[in-house]
Amino acid sequence: MTKRTKRAILWSVVGVLIAIAAFVAYYFIAIYNQVENFQKTGEESPFYKVQPTETKVPEPPKWEGTERVNILLMGVDARGLKKGEIPRSDTMLVASLDPVAKKINLFSILRDTYTEIPEHGSDRINTAITHGPNTAMKAVSDLLGIPIQYYVYTDFQGFIELVDAVGGVDFYVEKDMHYTSKADNHEYDIDLKKGQQHLDGETALQYVRFRHDAMSDYTRTERQRNFLKAVAEKLISTTSIMNLPSILEKVNPYIDTNLSINDMWKLATVGYTSDMSASEQIPPMELLVEQTIGGSSVLGVRSEEELKEYVQEVFSKSETDASGTENSGDGDASNGTPADGSANGSESGDNDGNTTSTGP
Repeated sequence: MTKRTKRAILWSVVGVLIAIAAFVAYYFIAIYNQVENFQKTGEESPFYKVQPTETKVPEPPKWEGTERVNILLMGVDARGLKKGEIPRSDTMLVASLDPVAKKINLFSILRDTYTEIPEHGSDRINTAITHGPNTAMKAVSDLLGIPIQYYVYTDFQGFIELVDAVGGVDFYVEKDMHYTSKADNHEYDIDLKKGQQHLDGETALQYVRFRHDAMSDYTRTERQRNFLKAVAEKLISTTSIMNLPSILEKVNPYIDTNLSINDMWKLATVGYTSDMSASEQIPPMELLVEQTIGGSSVLGVRSEEELKEYVQEVFSKSETDASGTENSGDGDASNGTPADGSANGSESGDNDGNTTSTGP
């Protein structure tokens, strides 16, 4: 091999390495720029009108990166609202990550749960966000008995964009789902068939919002947890990771959070190496009491202390399963099981006064 040939090969290798380095730099800069804009300020924040008067609740404890961290996820339907108007949360979930056991617990909170809203009396839990994200975090923290360090707030349009950005999700729809509403000009219509199918953003939203069966919001929250797990699995796939900058760009306008970039990196590392341990409803059926307050149907908690103990028991089981000392590999039988709405129960009313949620 001549010197000229060796030199040509060397420069070819150097050129490839430079191209790879440039791509990696572009990739991470693109991600950084999008993630940096998740925290909205000024009039870009959906809470800019309530921030000056928001209830002064204690700042949530900062996450040091080693203890369990709890994130409140809130989804709203802001269609038809004016800028600065905050709708009641349609979906409320708490994602709890244990960086030691590398387990994730997901709790979905029934939106009609009647509880104390800090400095605003008692009301449905879904009203808390209308007083600002700190109030919502404090209300959920008091209800579950755990510190809520962070929140992520998104409009349902952001959910549609996310599902479409990952190329849709293959998912089993456990039964036919049909709903129409002339009063809403068919904007909230649902028409899904039972069986394995590919859901895009619009049809995925139909699936997670459907509640027109015997168990109403009970089975809907289970469907939401199961579908979010499927989206998470799709997100960490090789194809989605390569497309992460464009995915973040599409969902960015619809997200607000108090997570810093540093916190996001740490949480992403923990989340990527963790397994889903349990997916639970709050309040669980055994602690749930249907009540009528002020002429409206709400969901009460039989014992707030027992509810807090229940949450800790869920955590303890996850830690035990992770250590392998008990329930070796059995996992949670409820995970991934389609909700069929066949369990006994009665439908909770939807008299929440939220004029933007007249649809499913």
